[in-house]
Amino acid sequence: MILQALYDYYLRRQADVDPARRLPAFGLELKEIGFILEVDESGQLHAIIDTRQMSGKKKIGTSYLVPKGVKKTSGIAANLLWDNAEYVLALPDAKKMDAARSKGGADEYLARLVEMQQAFRGRISTLPERAQRDVGLVGVLAFLDANPAEQVARFSAHAEISASNPVLTFRLVGDTALVCQRPGVAPHLVTDASAGEATEGGDGVKATCLITGDTLPVERLHTAIKGVWGAQTSGANIVSFNLDAFNSYGKSQGANAPVSQAAAFAYTTALNALLARDSSQRVQIGDASTVFWAQKADPLEGELAALLGGGDNPDAHTQQVKALFDSVHSGGFTGARGDNAFYVLGLAPNAARISVRFWHAAPLHIIAERIAAWFDDLSLVRGPNDPEFPSLFRLLTAVALQGKADNIPPSLGGDLIRSIFTGAPYPTTWLNVAVQRCRAEQQVTYMRAAAIKAYLNRSLTTSDSQPREIQPMLDIESPSTAYRLGRLFATLEKIQEEASPGLNATIRERYYGAASSTPVAVFTTLMRLKNHHLAKIQSKGRAVNFEKLLAEIMSGISDFPVHMNLPDQGRFAIGYYHQRQDFFTKRESAEAESTAQTETTH
Repeated sequence: MILQALYDYYLRRQADVDPARRLPAFGLELKEIGFILEVDESGQLHAIIDTRQMSGKKKIGTSYLVPKGVKKTSGIAANLLWDNAEYVLALPDAKKMDAARSKGGADEYLARLVEMQQAFRGRISTLPERAQRDVGLVGVLAFLDANPAEQVARFSAHAEISASNPVLTFRLVGDTALVCQRPGVAPHLVTDASAGEATEGGDGVKATCLITGDTLPVERLHTAIKGVWGAQTSGANIVSFNLDAFNSYGKSQGANAPVSQAAAFAYTTALNALLARDSSQRVQIGDASTVFWAQKADPLEGELAALLGGGDNPDAHTQQVKALFDSVHSGGFTGARGDNAFYVLGLAPNAARISVRFWHAAPLHIIAERIAAWFDDLSLVRGPNDPEFPSLFRLLTAVALQGKADNIPPSLGGDLIRSIFTGAPYPTTWLNVAVQRCRAEQQVTYMRAAAIKAYLNRSLTTSDSQPREIQPMLDIESPSTAYRLGRLFATLEKIQEEASPGLNATIRERYYGAASSTPVAVFTTLMRLKNHHLAKIQSKGRAVNFEKLLAEIMSGISDFPVHMNLPDQGRFAIGYYHQRQDFFTKRESAEAESTAQTETTH
C-alpha cells in the first residue's frame, strides 16, 4: 500500500503541468552540484563555477537534473558525467589523505584514485558512438585525457575542492545547459540507465512486480532514501535484504519482494522528493520524519507542515488554522474533495534501514476533521504573549528537560503524530513528562497545561458525544477534587503574594511537588498559614473576597487525598493554571475599567 501510493504520487507529479514540480523521468535525478567545470571542445578548462549558496550554517549546491546515480558500495562505482572530485579529477580528499598517511596507506589511496578516474571515464565511453560525437562530450573526454587535476590547480577554487571533495559536473563554454542535458546526449542517458540497472541493479530475473502487477525485470538494489533525520547521510533503504537471514526460498536481495526497475525508481524518487530539504510536505517531529501527500492534488498537501509545525510567521499560522476550522465547519471538505485519499507516512532511522514508524491513509475530510480536533483539544485560556494555536514542536520542547529539542523523549513525536491523524488517545508519555516538568520546575506554563488538557480530554473520554472533562477556561462547577485542589493552591499562593508583595519565592517553589502528589502532607500546613496571610492584607474587602473564594473551592473537597495518581496530578496542574489565569484576567479587566473611568473624568 505504501509503495503503491508513492508510485501513484510519482506518476501524478510526472504529469504536472508546472515543469518546476515535475519529478525526474526514469534514469534521471535531481542532484546538488557544488561546482561546474566549464570546458571547450578541445578540453581546455575555462572556468570553475561555484553554484553553492548559504543554507543555515553551510553552503548547499544548486540542484540539477543529471543521470541517476549508482548505488555506492565499498567498491569503485562511477556516476555518468557527474561525481565527486575523487572520481572526476583523481584529486585526493584532504581528510582521507591524512587518514591514509597515518596508516601508511597513502600509495594505495593514490592508486585507487587513478582507478576511480578510469572508471569515471570508462562510464562515459559506454555511451553510444552517436552521443560521443557530441561536441560537449568530445570536450569532456579531452579534458579527462589531459591531466585534469593540473588544470583545476590553476584556479582559486582548487583549495576548496580539495578540502571538501564536492560533486562536480561539466558544461560547454557558452552553453546554459550541462553537458548531460545537451540534445545530443540526453536522449541516450535513459538507455544507458536501463542497461546500468540490468548489470548493476539486477540479474535479469523477471517476476510479477508487487506495485504494478506487470512481469518485468526485478530491481535487485533499491535506491537509497535520503532526508530521514538520524539515518545515514548517504541514505538508507526502506526495502532491502542485506543478510542471508532475510532471504526466502533461495532468493537474494530484491527478488524476495519483487519490484520492477521502473517502479522502484518511481517510488524512491517520489519519497526522496517528499523528504527533500525544501519540501513543504514534510515535518520533523522528534525522531519521526513525517511526509504527507494526497491521491489527487490538494492545497492541504502544502499547508499541513505549516499547520503542525507553526511556520516562521505566527500570524499567518493563526490564519491558516482558522481557515481550516472554517472549511471543516462550512463543508469545505465535502464531496469529491473530501473523498480524496490522503496519506501520512512516518519514518525513523533503524541501523542501515529505515523503519516505518506509522502509516495512515484516510479520506481528506477525516484528516481535516482530526487536525481541527487536535487544535480544539489544545484550546486553553492564555496570556497575551502565548500563541493561540501552538506548534507541535513548541509543545514537545515545553515538556523536555531544559526546553531542548535534544531532550524530547525519542518516540514521543512520532506517537503524537500518529494520534493526531488516527484520532487515537494521546500517548501516556506526554502526560507523564508534562507533569514531571511542572513538578521539577514548579511552573505550570501554557504549553504544559495545553498538553495536559489535550491528553485528559481525549484519552479519558470514552465517546465523541461525551462532554469534555477539562474546559478551556476556569470551571467552578468541576466536581474533580484534584482540579479543586489545584485551584486552592493557586488561591493560597495569591493570598501570600498580596499579603507580602515582592516575595522572592512563594509556596509554589516550596510545596508544589508535594501538593500535587500527596496533598494531605502539605495542605493542612498551608491552610493554617493562609490565616496569617489573610490578616496581613490591608484591604479587608479583598480579604473577604478571598475567604468567599476559598469557601466555594472547599465546598467540593471532602478530604485531602493521601496520594494522587498521574491523571489527577494533571488535573491539579490544570486547576492551578486556570485559577491563576482567572486572577490575571480579573486584574487586567479592573485596570482597563479604571483607565476608562479616569479618561471619562478628564
